[in-house]
Amino acid sequence: MTTANFHEEIVNGINVLYSYATPVACCVDGEYFKTDKYWSKTTSKHVNQWTKVATERPQEYFYKLVD
Repeated sequence: MTTANFHEEIVNGINVLYSYATPVACCVDGEYFKTDKYWSKTTSKHVNQWTKVATERPQEYFYKLVD
């Protein structure tokens, strides 16, 4: 999924979904994870469309993935 404010990148072999410049979800070995932080209605909508079923992780998890 790529829109004006959402895009995907491969970081260290992991597919990461960004909202603006913030990593908010990822797919690791076919398993989806999404942030437990509420950013906005639109971010939540896009994350849920991208992940379908996902395990929540703290936002710090996603910052560390792309650090």
